[in-house]
Amino acid sequence: MTERLSTITRKGQVTIPAEIRRALHLKEGDTVAWHQDGDEVRLTPARFTLESALGSVEPHQRPEDFATLEQAAKAAKARATMAELAEEQASPSPV
Repeated sequence: MTERLSTITRKGQVTIPAEIRRALHLKEGDTVAWHQDGDEVRLTPARFTLESALGSVEPHQRPEDFATLEQAAKAAKARATMAELAEEQASPSPV
């Protein structure tokens, strides 16, 4: 087991020693995960995060225009309501 020392700053920050960064293939901007087990802590590279996945998949189609989607949804709801009202008027009311 390799042991390296770091000092905690006033803001709670710690510098990862260069030897450990190299061994873990860490570079500026990478994310690390801290794992606590009792009074021991283990540091591992976080290879997959939501931030790292952002932009990794191209959308199948262009993003939808939400104003157009909202207008279409309102029109569909209006048509459904009109059909429901027409059905109610066509059926005899119980007396």
